[in-house]
Amino acid sequence: MMPRITLAFAIAALALSGFAAHAQSDKTGVEKLYVLNCGEGTAGDISRWSPGVNEGKTMDFVDTCYLIKHAKGWFLWDTGIPDAVAAMPNGLAPADPKAVTWRRPKTLAAQLEQLGVKPDDIKAMAVSHTHPDHIGNVELFPQSVLYVQKAEYDWPGANNAPRFKPSHPAELLNGDKDVFGDGSMTILSTPGHTPGHQSLLVKLPKTGAVVLSGDAVHFKDNWDHRRVPSMNVDKDQTAASMQKIADILAKEKAQLWINHDKAQRDSQKLAPEFYD
Repeated sequence: MMPRITLAFAIAALALSGFAAHAQSDKTGVEKLYVLNCGEGTAGDISRWSPGVNEGKTMDFVDTCYLIKHAKGWFLWDTGIPDAVAAMPNGLAPADPKAVTWRRPKTLAAQLEQLGVKPDDIKAMAVSHTHPDHIGNVELFPQSVLYVQKAEYDWPGANNAPRFKPSHPAELLNGDKDVFGDGSMTILSTPGHTPGHQSLLVKLPKTGAVVLSGDAVHFKDNWDHRRVPSMNVDKDQTAASMQKIADILAKEKAQLWINHDKAQRDSQKLAPEFYD
């Protein structure tokens, strides 16, 4: 029997060959970016994310996914809370009361359907990291090549379980990755929150450059003060990743879109509207 990573590589190679064949056109660049509602919730105590600050204070969180239309195909960034949570009237309560109780007002599947996008249309995808609020719907897209840092893929889950199905096609990364080879969309290695956390730089023709944070930072106040959540695996890596993002924001004159920041998300256009 093939080892788990070898099998995943073999499947990814087959899937990517089809993706590459589709991508041989002369067209380049990102055409549209859709902001999708992938969960809403309330954190019991946000000092979990900002140690020593905001003790006992609650905060509304959002969970965001992004669907990107590139000239060479559809790409999905993060998959949010599992769609099954939409059927839970009281939401999904965490084991830690300080953490977030999540609700799913709209399923990812329904939002894609509204846009006329079938799961099979999404040939490639990536997750910022493997916490449950970001990988909840990965297997809605069993044929999509998953871009993930090798350090994240190899990070043992609960009871040493793999974090993804071994059969899911995956391309394992060791650092930054220019996804389409045209500079329009670059996966950025930003470890610290988890061993293989990553963020995404997207260059839109009219909106300009945007960095999708993943959980390199959770809300604007933490970004402004460079605060490191207590659950992060490496404080120094987190600080270095925030500096890397800050340098890219300056170089590219980019906006930082913070995944869980409700105030920012509420100011954005949500699907079916889009950014171009």
